[in-house]
Amino acid sequence: MLVPVILSGGSGSRLWPVSRHLFPKQFHDLTGSETLLQQTVERARQVATNDRLMVLCNEDHRFLVSDQLMNSGVQEMEIVLEPKALNTAPAITVAALYSRQLYGVVTLLVLPSDHLIVSDKKFCNAVEIAAHNAGQGKLVTFGIVPNRPETGYGYIRRGKALAGDRGFQVDRFLEKPTQAVAEGFVQSGEYYWNSGIFMFRNDVYVDEIKTWRPEIYQRCVEATENVTRDTNFTRIDPVPFSKCQNESIDYAIMENTKNAIVVPLDTTWSDVGSWSQLEKVMSPDEEGNVTHGDIIVRDVKNSYIRAEQRLVAVIGIDNVIIVETDDAVLVTDKDRDQDVKAIVQELNDHSRSEAVVHTKVYRPWGSFQTLDSGNGFQVKRLVINPGASISLQLHRQRSEHWVVVSGVANVTCGDETLILKSNESTYIPIDTKHKLENLAEVPLEVVEVQTGSYLGEDDIVRFEDEYGRV
Repeated sequence: MLVPVILSGGSGSRLWPVSRHLFPKQFHDLTGSETLLQQTVERARQVATNDRLMVLCNEDHRFLVSDQLMNSGVQEMEIVLEPKALNTAPAITVAALYSRQLYGVVTLLVLPSDHLIVSDKKFCNAVEIAAHNAGQGKLVTFGIVPNRPETGYGYIRRGKALAGDRGFQVDRFLEKPTQAVAEGFVQSGEYYWNSGIFMFRNDVYVDEIKTWRPEIYQRCVEATENVTRDTNFTRIDPVPFSKCQNESIDYAIMENTKNAIVVPLDTTWSDVGSWSQLEKVMSPDEEGNVTHGDIIVRDVKNSYIRAEQRLVAVIGIDNVIIVETDDAVLVTDKDRDQDVKAIVQELNDHSRSEAVVHTKVYRPWGSFQTLDSGNGFQVKRLVINPGASISLQLHRQRSEHWVVVSGVANVTCGDETLILKSNESTYIPIDTKHKLENLAEVPLEVVEVQTGSYLGEDDIVRFEDEYGRV
C-alpha cells in the first residue's frame, strides 16, 4: 500500500509579502486555480492507495490544511500536528511510526507541500519506478534533471546505474554550489537537483533512523505512544518530540545510509523558494516579463510584477521584482530576492504584524478583514461560512457593535437570543458572553466595530467552541 505523506510546516518567508507566518506560500494560489498544497494533494491522490493521505503541519495552520483538503475532495485524511518545527527528520519519523500504527507496513511517499511540478504524468512514472526500489528495501530520493545551472539548490551526484533502467545508486549529496561549479554539474550530466521528495517503506525508514539518529527515534517513539484525537486532528506528545534534534532527513539518514537510490524526474520543477524561482517556471511575454493581476507596463524588461489588490503601473525598469498586497509592497532587484528573508526578520524584530498576518485572516468559521483602526477602535469585516459560528466567548477589554451587511445572523448576547437581517445591528458590551451563528446556506457578512482599551485577538475567553480551540 502506498500512503502519501505531505509536509506542510514551511513558512516561505522569501515569498513575502504574499507568504506570511500564519498564511504561508503553500496555501496560496501562485500559479493557477489551485494552491500549491492542493496541487500536491492532487498529484498524491493519483498514486495513493485507497485515497489515504497524511499531512503534517503545525497548530496555527491546521484549519487551513483541513479546509483545503476538504475542498479538494479528500475524504480519508490524517492531519498530524507538530508541536514544534524541527525540520524533516523528526517529522518523517513521526509519520513512519504513526503510519505503522494505522496501516502496518506500507510504503510512504514524502512530499513537500509547496513545490511546483508541471507534468503529473512524468511524476507518476517516476513514482512507479521508485515504488519498485522502495519495495526492495531502498530509500529513494527523486532527482530533478537540471535544465540550467542553479546556485539555489542542493545537488545529488548519481553513482552506478541500476538494472532495468530503475535509477542510480547515490554517490553523494552536495550543498548549493557556486555558479561555475553549477555549470560543470549541468554539463557533466551526472548531477540532479535535490527535490526533497522521498519514498521508502515505513519499517525500513524506522530501522535507518534508529541506526543513525537513535535519540530522534526514541523521542518520536515516546511522542507517538499516546496520540490523541481532536476533531480532524491527531496530536502527539509535545514533551519528548520537542527534545528532538533539529535536523533534515538528508543529514540524518540519506548522507549516511548505503541504501540510497536516486530516480531521475525530468520535468519542470521548482521549490518556489523565492520570487525569482517562481518566475523561472512561468511563461514570460516578448519582453521577458511575467505579470499577475492588474498591471500596466511601459519600457519594462525581464521583470516579475504581481498585483494582489490594486492597479500597479511600472515604467522604465529592468530585472526587478515588484509584489503588491493590500498592506505592503516589495521592490527588489531580481538578483537580491534572497534578501527578502532579512526584511522579514527585521519586521519580526520590531514586532510588525506584516510579517505574521495579512489584513484578511482565516478562521475555521470563515474569515475577518481589518478595514480600519486607530486609537481605541477597530473596524472589521466578518464572513461566517454557511452553518458555521464563532465560539461562545466574551472580551474583558472591548465592546463590539455588529451590523449585518448580508445574510441572516443568529446572535447570542448574554441571556438574549435574536435574529438580525441585512441593515440591522446589535451591541455587545464588555464582559458579556456572545456568539454569532450563520444558520443559512449562504455566507453571512457582518461589519464589526470594536472599541476599548485593548483590541488584540488574544482578548478572548471561550466557553464553547465546536473547533476544539482553547
